[in-house]
Amino acid sequence: MLLVKGGHVVEDRFARVLDDASVPEGGPIIVPAARFLADSAELISRAAPTGVLWPNNRNIAELAPHLDRLALVALVFPNFRDGRAYSQARLLRERYGFRGELRATGEVLRDQFLFLLRAGFDAFEVKKEADAAAFAAAVARYSVFYQPTGDGRPSALRARLGQPAGMRRRASHETVR
Repeated sequence: MLLVKGGHVVEDRFARVLDDASVPEGGPIIVPAARFLADSAELISRAAPTGVLWPNNRNIAELAPHLDRLALVALVFPNFRDGRAYSQARLLRERYGFRGELRATGEVLRDQFLFLLRAGFDAFEVKKEADAAAFAAAVARYSVFYQPTGDGRPSALRARLGQPAGMRRRASHETVR
């Protein structure tokens, strides 16, 4: 599996640890959601970074108490028609303020890449080398967007007004002093 991050194909430094495998002392790991919730105190107390593989049929609020100690959340797209991980990504970024790596895994397709970026994903596991190159090229393709979303970039209107992303516009009845 190839990993695209920051517009480049990079080596994945996180090792996947299955439910019944022993957890290595050092090195970054990703564990399945059930194992993470069962052993969260032990996993979070490790000296090395810990990530979780979160299925799209599980409530993201279960993960919220642990987000400040997680280095990575990998959200699963079980097939290309199932977009629940988009909603999970937006919740993680916008409601819960998660600033770690947000990775898309599973059936991640090249034509969904821009939408994944806009939802807040910053790393993508892809199966084909050609897709990895297309993902990396798409990062630089668009610089202005009209819709505000979870990727932290200001919309075209906010950029034109010189406002950072997330700044609330005043209602017409509010007075400015």
